[in-house]
Amino acid sequence: MSPGRRDGTRKTGKSGGTKVTQFRDHAVIEPQNPLQKAWARQSIEGIGSDPVADAERALAALSGEFAGWMDSECERLDAARKAVRAKGFDAETRQALYHAGHDIKGQAATFGFPRAATAAASLCRLIERTPDARRIPVDLVDQHVDAVRAIVREHGTARADIVAEALSTRLREVTDEFLRAENGGLLPDEDEVLSPPTVPRPGAR
Repeated sequence: MSPGRRDGTRKTGKSGGTKVTQFRDHAVIEPQNPLQKAWARQSIEGIGSDPVADAERALAALSGEFAGWMDSECERLDAARKAVRAKGFDAETRQALYHAGHDIKGQAATFGFPRAATAAASLCRLIERTPDARRIPVDLVDQHVDAVRAIVREHGTARADIVAEALSTRLREVTDEFLRAENGGLLPDEDEVLSPPTVPRPGAR
């Protein structure tokens, strides 16, 4: 710190690009920021000027592959469902089914399938909130997996929203009914709201 002026006023000056402000009992030194000019020059040249726009363009470039990725995720979910049907719920089949549903829950909205994310979230909730997964009816698992696959299959058609809304509503009803029965008549997450992630579709404004 440098000694200040005796009259209590302040004086601002620059030395070698460094800004120095003198106060009565101290000085504030602001060193030059060489990155500021570099960033300004980069923005003017159009390089990295808008990271959000760059990310949106990258997503848009990949959007043609999203349907294929979702089909692969649905196949993985179906395989996990078949394993549950064949072996019942054990540590391995429960984990595989949960992870397949969880990945769709987390990725489907980014891929442009937010309704599928809602159905997958319901499946994850069913597995998470049931005290003993072995008591989950396989038919209820089937309803969730088939709903996800139907929503993906109908995506882009005129009736896609109607189908997705009907399936999501029905899943919520049957899952709530089962969870109440398994948790002493109470919903373990009654204050929580199950909804799809609010992620815009690639290229959307």
